[in-house]
Amino acid sequence: MAPERAKSSGTPRTRTEKVHHALRNAIIEQRLAPGSRLPEDAIGDSFGTSRTIAREALGRLAVEGLVDLIPNRGAFVANPSLEDGRGIFTVRRALERAMVLELAGKIDAATATRLREMVGREAALAARNDAEAIRLAGEFHLTLAQLTGNALLLRYVTETVSRCSLVLAMYGRPHSADCGAREHSAIVEALISGRLDEAAALMDQDLAEVASRALLNSRVEKDIREVLSAYAREIDTA
Repeated sequence: MAPERAKSSGTPRTRTEKVHHALRNAIIEQRLAPGSRLPEDAIGDSFGTSRTIAREALGRLAVEGLVDLIPNRGAFVANPSLEDGRGIFTVRRALERAMVLELAGKIDAATATRLREMVGREAALAARNDAEAIRLAGEFHLTLAQLTGNALLLRYVTETVSRCSLVLAMYGRPHSADCGAREHSAIVEALISGRLDEAAALMDQDLAEVASRALLNSRVEKDIREVLSAYAREIDTA
């Protein structure tokens, strides 16, 4: 059974929105691997839509940084480097600090319940489905951006969250999403209570931890001799 999916900006209504949403999830959950080609005709056949709709959906994903559109070659799943990841997280931390400063103390009871339920779903999935937990964590941040009512902020946060989710899916350590759920819970309670400075500090700490889980500061390329040494030993003992 397919997992229930939260919507970042309402339920997709048009066919283009539905195709865009489905492709976005497939990329973030790495069902479509980084660097994979995305032919418009194959997408159209898969969803029973025209190539025009497929092209529009791919264009939206390109704006979000999840797809690379290469002239005369076509569309490909983005394949960000670790250096790209560092830059994305730097921008995201600045945007989301502004986001929580705008939200603190403005969360009503119904919204508080909704946010707590989101964090609960994220925590429940963390131990058994990293890809889905990463996606839900992204949806949490997008929901906060949407709650500000600032369309421009939502646009930029959506783009950076999408790119960060792809970086996490590619480079993140396994079984780390449970920590994110605890951090999100603390952020929600600070926002509800109107503790502005605490909410901002918690968000910054959360994103710093997320970047750390993606190994952005520690992953290095291994020497090919190191990689192949174990295989060489197998040959020697054969």
